[in-house]
Amino acid sequence: MNRPAVIALVGVTLTSFEISAQRARRPAATPPAGPAVPRRIEHAVPFTVGETLTYDVSWSAYVTAGTAVATVKEKKPSFNSTAYYVVAEGRPTPLVSKLYSLYYKMDSLIDSYTLLPQRGSIYSEEGKRHRFRTTLFDRRANTVHFEYQVEGTAKADFAVSPVAQDALSAIYVLRAVPFKAGERMTMPICDNGTNDKLQVDITGPESVRTGRGNVNALRLNLTLFDARNQRVGRNTAMWMSDDARRLPVQLRADLPIGSFNLVLREAR
Repeated sequence: MNRPAVIALVGVTLTSFEISAQRARRPAATPPAGPAVPRRIEHAVPFTVGETLTYDVSWSAYVTAGTAVATVKEKKPSFNSTAYYVVAEGRPTPLVSKLYSLYYKMDSLIDSYTLLPQRGSIYSEEGKRHRFRTTLFDRRANTVHFEYQVEGTAKADFAVSPVAQDALSAIYVLRAVPFKAGERMTMPICDNGTNDKLQVDITGPESVRTGRGNVNALRLNLTLFDARNQRVGRNTAMWMSDDARRLPVQLRADLPIGSFNLVLREAR
């Protein structure tokens, strides 16, 4: 018997049963329908799994002091959701490494639905000194668990903004924000055991020379404020391509140890 015939037969049988049963009892009232559960939707982002951005790093008097690579490694189930796993690594050139033994790695799990970090970490090697910092976000409680490992381990739990980013996730999330020149936005940042605030002022567009040729880019002037609203650092800016990919094509910062400049060499 085909499927429509089976369905019709079941319907007739149930109807006959109900007509007979009505003499013995009144039909039960249909319970009211509950509120519809909204379907979760992933945010649209301008990056994809496998995207790899390679930068030339100059520092003070060194024209090319090192290389930095940022990669969207994978998209995977994470903390009862789905997250992009992004990694950024920095190494000096062989010449500079003879003078300074350095290695930096940052990573972040960015929730694909909220674009908020679930967990972030920073690992650094400076000579014989190795440091590892992790920030685990509890979005339900709006708290973080922070650990700092150097010779021992220090831990802290504290409240955080419901929309706080870490340093690496902030760059990728800025790429997904539809801002334009003349606008200003602020973003809470937490990845070093403190609550900071990043102010972003957008200007441009400007033409930026990169390893991929000249790129039309918006300039993002970045100002970081600590918990006491005191400015941290100076002359920090990022240029982001004014196209669909929103690539960070240049990053410049003046730090106590010198001036850093990262320029995009290759994007794939």
